[in-house]
Amino acid sequence: MVSGAPSKLHILGICGTFMGGIAVLARQAGYAVSGSDQGVYPPMSDMLRDQGITLHEGYDPGTLGDDPGEVVIGNALSRGNPAVECVLRRRWRYSSGPAWLAEHVLRGQWVLAVSGTHGKTTTASLLAWILEYAGVEPGFLIGGVPGNFGVSARLGGGNFFVLEADEYDTAFFDKRSKFVHFHPDTLVINNIEYDHADIFPDLAAIQRQFHHLVRTVPDNGLIVANGDDANVAETLKLGCWTPVETFGTGETTQWRLAGNETDGYEIRHAGTATAMTSPLAGEHNARNALAAVLAARHAGVPVGTSLEALAAFRGVKRRMEPRGEAAGVQVIDDFAHHPTAIAATLAAMPSDGHRVIAVLEPRSNTMRLGVHRDALAESLDRADDCFLLQPEGIDWDVAAAVHAHRPDAVVAHAVTELADRVVAAARPGDRIVVMSNGGFGGIHELILDGLRQRASTGEAAGE
Repeated sequence: MVSGAPSKLHILGICGTFMGGIAVLARQAGYAVSGSDQGVYPPMSDMLRDQGITLHEGYDPGTLGDDPGEVVIGNALSRGNPAVECVLRRRWRYSSGPAWLAEHVLRGQWVLAVSGTHGKTTTASLLAWILEYAGVEPGFLIGGVPGNFGVSARLGGGNFFVLEADEYDTAFFDKRSKFVHFHPDTLVINNIEYDHADIFPDLAAIQRQFHHLVRTVPDNGLIVANGDDANVAETLKLGCWTPVETFGTGETTQWRLAGNETDGYEIRHAGTATAMTSPLAGEHNARNALAAVLAARHAGVPVGTSLEALAAFRGVKRRMEPRGEAAGVQVIDDFAHHPTAIAATLAAMPSDGHRVIAVLEPRSNTMRLGVHRDALAESLDRADDCFLLQPEGIDWDVAAAVHAHRPDAVVAHAVTELADRVVAAARPGDRIVVMSNGGFGGIHELILDGLRQRASTGEAAGE
């Protein structure tokens, strides 16, 4: 599957999710893999070392040795980094992660790429599992860990490869979006919103990159597109040479998701209606499931087989993942960091009389730049209580942004203080939803430890 004789590979920025996946694929292909990163810590460091990969903390050029083979440079690194400068000075062969993947793994494969502002990881995980259930043993590289596989990347044993196709830029020497390298046969476009304000000036710039992706899909491929999203429709109008199948809840979509979580969903298409049980909570996840079913259908998997597979799906780490329960309070972890995703995650919480407490770290580059500041408070509407961190290094006031709409919101400047405030407010039966695209200073365990301590001392709840 992997082209080129196995050799040495050194990855700069190896502990990122995408680059760590590249490392795993290269190691499975027989490469002697090593890597460097500024932060080498579990769980990624443990996973990589378990694969026999040598890790170095920091970017000392000495760790590259006299002949590192090929060097793959992650998009978090830029000119001025000592290891990057060494690679350029020594004229060693180097490439980006997406370019290496395209050249050595994707060539000759049927590539199924899942793109969009939201839902990429979940949809790609669902799609990989459906193909696995159907017996085709796909390869995959996903920005999360699907519960059915326990790893974020593998080569697979067939001719299908599932990719989470990210619109973020490729490398310091290649400012195109990562996904333009992948040349998919099957492309899912879940949605398009403004994000990544650190590299895109406006929505039109993002749509332009998505249009570049659309240009790479062959005329015998398929684009599975969100038919309810006006930004997706505008992007396709820029030019499309590939058949398109639309999905969504709107009457005009070709594959319509009807029903609701309480009464059940069904897929309506060409005068037929088929029941679909979504494996994950929330309408947004039912949409993700339908998109995965349609992508798998293009790869030859009957819809009925895909629906069977959904019932055995085990979820994805950090996507509405239960982290523990203490003192009758459940703590749930989610990757949501964009207002749309935050609102969708909270809306997916069961309406069964139990309170929902939102705990949020505005951590993404876009959020830190204040682009979503005005939409943040309303995204928390479904939460009974909300607690937010004021991160260091941002020049806007989180409290000022949310208190006009949510005067009850608690804002703290330290993770420990925020955890203490959450623990003090929590009551038995509450669901605490922690949302961040990072580690959030280990707040999940701080909250659980605080709840256990409160329970052991008999301290009253909600004070």
